[in-house]
Amino acid sequence: MSRAPQQPTDPLRWCAALALAFWLGCLPYLTAVPHPYFDEVHYLPAARELLMLGEFTNREHPLVGKELIALGIALFGDNPVGWRLLPTLFGALALFAAMRALWFGTLSRFATLAYGLLLATGFHLFIHARIAMLDIFYLAFLSLAAWQFTAAIRQPEEGRWRLVLAGMALGLAMGAKWNALAVAMLPGLAFLAARALAGRRRLFFSRRGAPVPGITLVEAALWLGAVPLAVYAASFAPGFFFRVHPISEGLVFHHQFMLSQQEQVLKAHPYQSTWEQWVLNARSIWYLYEPVAGVQRGIMLIGNPLTMLLGLPALAWCAWHGVLRRHWTALAVALVYAVSLGFWIVASKPVQFYYHYALPSMALLAALALVCDALWQNGWRKSALAPLLGSVLVFGWFYPIISGAPLVGPDSFAVWTWLESWR
Repeated sequence: MSRAPQQPTDPLRWCAALALAFWLGCLPYLTAVPHPYFDEVHYLPAARELLMLGEFTNREHPLVGKELIALGIALFGDNPVGWRLLPTLFGALALFAAMRALWFGTLSRFATLAYGLLLATGFHLFIHARIAMLDIFYLAFLSLAAWQFTAAIRQPEEGRWRLVLAGMALGLAMGAKWNALAVAMLPGLAFLAARALAGRRRLFFSRRGAPVPGITLVEAALWLGAVPLAVYAASFAPGFFFRVHPISEGLVFHHQFMLSQQEQVLKAHPYQSTWEQWVLNARSIWYLYEPVAGVQRGIMLIGNPLTMLLGLPALAWCAWHGVLRRHWTALAVALVYAVSLGFWIVASKPVQFYYHYALPSMALLAALALVCDALWQNGWRKSALAPLLGSVLVFGWFYPIISGAPLVGPDSFAVWTWLESWR
């Protein structure tokens, strides 16, 4: 008799442990800067106005992220803990959900945990989980949507409620920041493409075939199309009740106003950059570099210098294997990167910044995890582990300048600014 095929063991507890360790690692120096810094100066006043329903400020951005910042203030006070504790929790959620998405996409323990380690030490998630900005919220909701969508494909008996959750998460992601818009369309388009390629004679009403048997294309359009739009629209409800500058002419007019604000020509900013610089990790943003209560501190946003570059050939590997060998998870990762980066290549927003690369960087690190997994499965164990160990070591070296830890003096930045463009 032949042996039964080996069943992979779900690393759920390891995923939870890694997310917990990441959250605990976000806490040191979280409140070392007692005043708002970088873009907190925009979002914290907007969150305070939300709590009072006073003046509708920062109207160029949707409301979910600011609603969550306001929730943190309501729960923990209008202080550094109230501003930044909730983002740390959403950072841990983003890490956990992203790992779960890759697990259901690959059923590989190594790929899943490798991705978690790369993502936790990739700089972007860590830095944005420790500041009251909008980015960590849309990243967390998109990760949650990816988890539920891939789980629905892997476990179709749970497909319906998982697609409902995916749709709700997509709506919240768009409601947190418009960066999520292009990627939020991918699950619905993927469902349509998979069902069309299955060759079903009753395309719209057949319950058979990939990606989720038992769900018709019409029903999928409800969960992955109508529900996200409804959740997104509902997130603007508080905007109608501000005492000053409420939404008074409807959501369509308000979105025209938001778009005009996003596309207005701004004066040049010293930290602005282009997508080519993002890909090469060639331009930093200094979120903070100043003495705080007599102690020099700094927070520099760049990607992990090792994995941001190693991930580029990994993306090419994913695209190749996805197209020619039908490695669907690899293809999905390459598509998410291409769409999330392409959004900014064609966007009419004249001034752009490196923090827009946070979402593409998550896909890039997923690609690197898949390549490491391929090396591991083919017996190249040391080669598979080398990028993971290197990522941890580079993260440890840069930790003082990405965490706000005490520095020696005003010239300390020179230790980490390897490129002139990082200064």
